[in-house]
Amino acid sequence: MVLPGIFKPKKTSEPLPKQSSKSREHPSPSRRSVSKSPTKSLKESDPRSQHRKLSSRSSSRNVLNTDTHPLNLPPEERERKRSAMSAPTDPPPTPMDVDQDGDASSASSSPPPTDPTSYSDANGSTNDADMEGPTSPVPPPHRFKPTTSSPAKPALDPEECKALGNKYYKNSDFVRAIAEYTKALSVEPQSVTYLSNRAAAFISANRFDEALADSKQAQELEPQNAKVLYRLARIYVLLGRPSEAVGVLDHIATFQTVTQAERAAATEMQTHIKQAEEALRRGTTGSMVIHALDKVERALGSGVEKPRKWQLMRGEAYLKMGNVNSLGDAQGVAMSLLRKNSKDPEALVLRGRALYAQGENEKALQHFREALNCDPDYKDGVKYLRLVQKLERMKEEGNTAFKTGKYKQAVELYGQALAVDPNNKGINSKLHQNRAMASIKLKEFKSAISDCDRAIALDSTYVKARKTRARALGESGNWDEAVRELKAIAESNPSEPGIQKEVHNAELELKKAKRKDYYKLLGVEKDASENEIKKAYRKLAIVHHPDKNPDDESAAEKFKEIGEAYECLSDPQKRARYDSGEDLIDPSEMFSQGGGGFPMGGGMGGMGISPEMLFNMMGQGGGGMGGGGFSFSTAGGSPFGGAGGSRGGRSRGAGGFPGGFSFG
Repeated sequence: MVLPGIFKPKKTSEPLPKQSSKSREHPSPSRRSVSKSPTKSLKESDPRSQHRKLSSRSSSRNVLNTDTHPLNLPPEERERKRSAMSAPTDPPPTPMDVDQDGDASSASSSPPPTDPTSYSDANGSTNDADMEGPTSPVPPPHRFKPTTSSPAKPALDPEECKALGNKYYKNSDFVRAIAEYTKALSVEPQSVTYLSNRAAAFISANRFDEALADSKQAQELEPQNAKVLYRLARIYVLLGRPSEAVGVLDHIATFQTVTQAERAAATEMQTHIKQAEEALRRGTTGSMVIHALDKVERALGSGVEKPRKWQLMRGEAYLKMGNVNSLGDAQGVAMSLLRKNSKDPEALVLRGRALYAQGENEKALQHFREALNCDPDYKDGVKYLRLVQKLERMKEEGNTAFKTGKYKQAVELYGQALAVDPNNKGINSKLHQNRAMASIKLKEFKSAISDCDRAIALDSTYVKARKTRARALGESGNWDEAVRELKAIAESNPSEPGIQKEVHNAELELKKAKRKDYYKLLGVEKDASENEIKKAYRKLAIVHHPDKNPDDESAAEKFKEIGEAYECLSDPQKRARYDSGEDLIDPSEMFSQGGGGFPMGGGMGGMGISPEMLFNMMGQGGGGMGGGGFSFSTAGGSPFGGAGGSRGGRSRGAGGFPGGFSFG
């Protein structure tokens, strides 16, 4: 309950200045902002104004909800609320205003000028500060100078990551170092420092392809950064790419000096590769190529795969070496490449050439055809396919001529086949051996021995060529050398089938060669017929008859030898024993084995004599062997338990190699 008159405002002597309606309705922003400050100070200093506001608010709270928006109030209530919230804006009254009562009362009864923005904001909502009384005055507007906002700090500090990466790198923890450098690059992907550091860590971790990628990116960002370029050159060397490393070093030399020591690794690798290429081009021994490749491969980084070009060069070198082991190594190189790419035409041709050198021509042709299926324009595939086909055709023609007894034609065909591929040691050694066999049939022993020597020179392990050479030596009359050759083969290859029998046969032929050669005395071949032997004897007997040469003592001796030769060769049994060498066998050799016994299956005193031969020698009745025969006696009688004495005679044995022995 407000008592009337107690808080009646005191009349001022001077009325308050009136504001125009225009100024009340549209106050300028500058005026609004300036007028609030003195109003606030006046409200706080005038107790009457505070009382008036309190009474007005208390009465309005009794009538209306305090949450009601001012614009929704009745007009008189809104006017009263506005009057209560207003306050005089003029300075305090002076003594000179005391006399102006009427103006003062009229001024106090008029509604004070108001600012709509004092209780409503731009979207029409009530200003809560104006509605809550003197304890919550509206703060005056103020100006502030906007400041430029600093960029947001990244979640990762790249420098901290780099420092941590350097720490891990020094501790040889390269995996964690790489992880930290990668974090730094996620923030600054164009940082040459971070790229270079990570490339160094990749090198230490033997991850050279990734190191190369980082170094090339750093080079693109800073083409004149010598540190980056030196590291790039080093990576190229570790990857086996010396030409590119030299190119990088040449680029560095355009803006600073590059020492010989800095060039050494790249230039040395490049030199060895060029030496290997030149050796292959000249066709020199493959061992030089292998030596050069061994050196450059030692300079590769740990775990780096040998460049494909180097592997193909190594396979080519093994083919040039041509021995059994090197051909196997060449196949190993080819198979290693084919495991990575089964359609690699160069690897297919390499393996085909190794098979061709080993004499497996059918398999070689299959590989060449498969290579051409992969690349029809591959020149080496076409070249070797045609070469092997031609060589195989000529070789088969030569073999056919030999089997049909056309030995001269066989010699010519083998010679043509040898001209097809002079570099194929394996095939050519076989062709030389085949031609030697044909020459022996033609009794051209010197040519046969020469071909065998060439075959052995091409393949020192070719035992068949060595045996053919021994045969040619023996049939040419040099049985001493033939025996030595066969014994050498038996010593180096004791498991060679039939070698001991061939040694025995050669030793027997050597003994036969040291006796009188009846065929040579008569001037006929060993396979001469009885009529040819008879004609030769009659002719020589007339020439060397003592009656026709009374003054020549040697003529009588010669005539005697001719007669002896004719007597042996004209008798089929004697001739058979002479040809087989049975007349040269010492009976004591047949029973010379320690501990006695009968050597049915082994050699008799080192000589392998079959039971058939023994029974043929002893199976004839009578006291002694006929002309030129021999008898054997043993103390206490026959070794078979019969009475002492001798048995002789035998029928002519089978033919075959001279003396009835097969020479293999």
